[in-house]
Parts: sequence; structure tokens; C-alpha cells
Amino acid sequence: MGEPPQRYWSGSLGHAAQRAAQILLVLILAVVAIYGLLQITLVVIPVLLALILAAAIAPFVNWLRRKGWPSALATGVSFLLLLIVFGGLITGIVFAIRSEWSSLVDQAVDGFNKLYEFIQDSPIPHDTAAIENARDAAISFATSSAVGNGALAGIGAATNFITGFILLAVVLFYFLKDGDKIWAFVLRWFHGDRLQKARLSGARAMEVLGGYVRGTAIVAAVDSICIGAALFILQVPLALPLSVIVFVGSFIPLVGATAAGVLAALIALVANGPLVALIVVIVIIAVNQLEGNFLQPVVMGRTLSIHALVILLALTAGTILAGIVGAILSVPIAAVSWAIIKVWIGEDDGDPEEVPELPEPEEAESAGTAVQD
Repeated sequence: MGEPPQRYWSGSLGHAAQRAAQILLVLILAVVAIYGLLQITLVVIPVLLALILAAAIAPFVNWLRRKGWPSALATGVSFLLLLIVFGGLITGIVFAIRSEWSSLVDQAVDGFNKLYEFIQDSPIPHDTAAIENARDAAISFATSSAVGNGALAGIGAATNFITGFILLAVVLFYFLKDGDKIWAFVLRWFHGDRLQKARLSGARAMEVLGGYVRGTAIVAAVDSICIGAALFILQVPLALPLSVIVFVGSFIPLVGATAAGVLAALIALVANGPLVALIVVIVIIAVNQLEGNFLQPVVMGRTLSIHALVILLALTAGTILAGIVGAILSVPIAAVSWAIIKVWIGEDDGDPEEVPELPEPEEAESAGTAVQD
């Protein structure tokens, strides 16, 4: 008689095979879920942005409520203020960059060519083909909007943007108005210790998201003001759009502000010469040191308590999956994921006073019914 099949799974190799099969199944489910989400990015991205903005503005809403404002009025005022600030910021960025984008690209290309000529004439070893390919790829990316699919592509992009912005506004309003009830409805599936961990996970997620957005905005503003002031003082052309690009780039940790600074240095090299370009580089290095050694630890606190390598990997994955938007969203998603993991593995037990009280089950049920309707 042959050996029973159970014997093949009882040894160390059998246990390893079972674990490997479980890991493969989880990976397959993750790939399927990510693929499905990528098919509906027009829904996923506005919802994620709405959640992040709601987490950032939630302390202000709660402060108004504690001051005696009615819940609806506090929500409405906060919602309108956030839309005005967010919409004004986006509009200002678009108008500041759009009219100067072609000049930015041309100046940056000229600066890169000057730097390349210097490298060619120097004894520094270099790969000519790799440098030229990198330059061509950068130029292609920067001018992609001008060589797209024509007017139809522009109309389609504008339609998607308007649709996404309207969806973001609607979802954001309901998150601010009924966020506690919606979360309580989700938690109906958890009981006992799992319920406590789920509640703490939600509190930590909102804490991390809110702290990340507020802290990153402060850091981006400081970077933009410092580098922009240096560009204005040194009379570097296109200082205003460059300052805006630094502000936007600062929302991408590690590489965003540095890439924007390199662009500023290249333009300074063309317009003002190598000495001014060197001063710009020194200013950028000093601002990065200020950010890394002071602003990030003080402003961000423990919000971004993940290793730089994890941030880099998250940025790479986010950029591959969803472009620039994915790069911006990947780091807060990674930070939230790590905060939730620490709760479920018992590393973060939390404080009962930190977990907000949720609505009663009847209210959660009504919120769930409203969502389903």
C-alpha cells in the first residue's frame, strides 16, 4: 500500500509548501484587486483624495463642533473653505505653469546640453548613449501633452478631470458629514478584540493621513518659499513657476523637491552662468538638509515613521501603477498600511481615550441603509 497523502504535508517541506501556496494565493488576490482598481481609477483616485482631505480637515470640523457650532453648519463651512483653498491652489498652479511651460522645457534642455558638454570635455567617465537616452526620455515626457492625440485627447482629459473633481467634492462632503456613521457601519462585521483593533486602526489611519497632509503642506511651503526667494534674489528667470514646481514636487518625498531643484539649477546655468547655478545648488542642498534634519522630525513627528527604502519602493510602485498621482498617493498609503499593521500585530495597543466614540448601531444601520440606497 502507498503512503497516505497526509504524510507528504506533515514534514518541514510540506509545511513550507503549504505556506508558499498561501502566499501565492494572497499575491494572486492582491494582483487581481490592484488590476480591478486600476480599471476604475476615475473612481478610486477621487475617493482616496477625498479621504485624505477629510482626514486633514477633520480636526477643524471637530473644533468648530466643540465651539458649539451645529454639526451641519460646521461641516458646510469646512467643506466650502477646503474647496476654495484646494480649488484656488490647483487653479493657481495651472495658471502659473501653463503659460511658461514651453520656456521651462527649452531652458531645461539648454541647461542639460551645457552640462553634457562640460561632462564630455572633462575626464569624468560617462556613457554617451545612456545620457542621450535619458535626455530624450525626459524631453518626451515633458512635451507629451503637446504631442498627444490632439483635441480629442484634451477634451477627454478635461472631461475626466471635471468628473473626478465633482465626484471628489461629493464624496468629501459625505465623509465630513457622515464619516463616523459610515465607519461604524463598516465595523458592524467586527466583534470583541477584533472590533477594538479595527477601531484603533481607523483612528490611526485618520491620524496618519491628516498629519501627513498638514505636515507635507508645511514642508512644501517652506521649501517653495526658501528656494523661490533665492531664485528671485539671484534673478533667475521663471522664478515663480519654478517655485510652484518645487511646492508640488515636495509632495513626493525624497525625489520630488530634488528633481525640481535640479530643474531650477539647469535654468540658472543657462540664464545666469555656472556661478549662480552653483549658488542655487547650494541653496537646494541647504533647504534639503533643513527639511530632513528639522522640519520633517518636528512637523511630521511619527506620522512618517517608515524607512526611506520603503518610501522609495512605494514611490516606484505608485509611479508605475498610476503615474504622478500614484507617486503622490503611494507614501501616505504606505504610512497608513504600516500603522494598521502595527495595530494588528500588537505593536501598537493604543490608548482607549485616543479612539473616538462611534455612533450607536441604530445610527450606523441608518447610515448603511443610506449608503446602499
